Amino acid sequence: MIVVYGIKENLNPIKAKLSDVIHGCMQSVLGMPEDKRAHRFVPLDREDFYFPGGRTDAYTVIEINMMAGRKPETQKALIKSLFQQLENQLLLSPIDVEITIKEQAPHQWGFRGITGDEANDLKYKVNV
Repeated sequence: MIVVYGIKENLNPIKAKLSDVIHGCMQSVLGMPEDKRAHRFVPLDREDFYFPGGRTDAYTVIEINMMAGRKPETQKALIKSLFQQLENQLLLSPIDVEITIKEQAPHQWGFRGITGDEANDLKYKVNV
């Protein structure tokens, strides 16, 4: 699951394209299937979104929650791909983007009435 935060006036107009860019990177780097898009957008009022100096109102935070298992080099490739594609396709400067990957053990995920460690029919690999 991916959660994206930003100032609503800047985030709302680009949500659909941003979702496409993020999912495209997830597909190309992690091998995620087309139908595994789980994105949540949290548009905030300017007064509810504090961020570091040197950033613009385009500042966007992307939190990627995933089951543990991806190699550090795979995670770094995902982050770098996101920076590149967000700049190329949405003109979001890397200085205005923050990306965090939060890993949880498979037994800490619940979906379709089972835990992640019980799922044996995933259409993608976790250990890449």
